[in-house]
Amino acid sequence: MGLIDIGCNLMHSSFDKDRKAVIQNAINAGVSSLIITGTGEKSSAQALTFAAQYNESFPGTLYATAGVHPHEARFCGDGTISALKELAQEHRAVAIGECGLDYNRDFSPRNIQRKWFEKQIELAAELWLPLFLHERDASEDFIAILKNSAGKIKGAVVHCFTGNESELDIYLALGCYIGLTGWICDERRGTHLINAVKKIPGDRLMLETDAPFILPRDLPFKVKNRRNEPRYLPHIANAIARFQGKEEDRLAAEIFENTKRFFGI
Repeated sequence: MGLIDIGCNLMHSSFDKDRKAVIQNAINAGVSSLIITGTGEKSSAQALTFAAQYNESFPGTLYATAGVHPHEARFCGDGTISALKELAQEHRAVAIGECGLDYNRDFSPRNIQRKWFEKQIELAAELWLPLFLHERDASEDFIAILKNSAGKIKGAVVHCFTGNESELDIYLALGCYIGLTGWICDERRGTHLINAVKKIPGDRLMLETDAPFILPRDLPFKVKNRRNEPRYLPHIANAIARFQGKEEDRLAAEIFENTKRFFGI
């Protein structure tokens, strides 16, 4: 048993020179498996190909999602869903996503974001795969779309949750799982999560690094280039255990079982 990083952007260019070393460092730190985030057709294909190749030597280490991030929704076309469908049926694919809405940067028009979010939900329902979700500054529309999908999907995890307690209550009521990152370790912007995290039931919580992004600010050492890595996941787990008032081993065991059950790994 070990922690599972449910959201790692392992195909990011910052890992090009030492990708396998990053994986080994994570394993050495107690992270048994990584789920590589797919953010578009190309990145999803790359993630699944790399996971399959790596697992030939180290079975059960890598998995991946297949989906289109809202930033990339503007590039979707007639063949997008069929391409994702083919990718999502590969052995190491465990979820549809990262998909959702992002009104913070609006890299894609909002109506286009909503269109392709809904189409990916339909695909997840068709394939009976869970959803790996992204939401930023779009909770009203995001929640409305999820409510329309109630009862049609296998499950959903709100990746990198940074919202407020009222949003958390709604996600939990909809049956969503909650993915937490090192955002909670940031004294500038993550303190509101401390109270929220206490409300997350033990069977709905999962952890992720979102590496190479969201490096925990309270690491007891400096990190070159501030690149986050999966090996820092235990640090995040320690923080959450402290805020929830749980023994670290108990929290780790709960999260491990949640993740295995949710993703079917």
